[in-house]
Amino acid sequence: MNIDSRELRDALGQFSTGVCLVTAAGDEGVAYALTINSFASVSLDPPLVLWSLQKDAEIFPVYANAATYCIAVLAASQEAHSTAYAQKGGHRLSDSDYELGTNGAPLIKNALVNFECSLEQSLDGGDHIILLGRVTRVSEIEAQAPLVFFGGEYRELQ
Repeated sequence: MNIDSRELRDALGQFSTGVCLVTAAGDEGVAYALTINSFASVSLDPPLVLWSLQKDAEIFPVYANAATYCIAVLAASQEAHSTAYAQKGGHRLSDSDYELGTNGAPLIKNALVNFECSLEQSLDGGDHIILLGRVTRVSEIEAQAPLVFFGGEYRELQ
């Protein structure tokens, strides 16, 4: 059975997700951010989370080789971050958007929460790789509305 990729994408868009930025420091010390919605909890003991990265993404080498990174869950007020860091060629993190975490990865200011991670394992996932990260630190939780994506649009929770 062949599945049309556009139909599959539309069908998957019926699952509402939070929106996150994954940040990492490149070899040259430049801070990068990438918008994702493929974030999931895996285990509490040990503390593991996962996300996936398209193999042909221009930013692939930065994240595929990052020993540490941060996953920031975005607030509704951070829609502009989501849009900016989802653009091809737009992954260099603005200095005003972050501070360095204890693991050396950038933490997004005013995010709902930041998960500092070390790479535990990379797994093949077809046209993506699945990055399994061990959570080494969690920031304080900011009480604010989350950024939610559903049906190809940002939405608000009622």
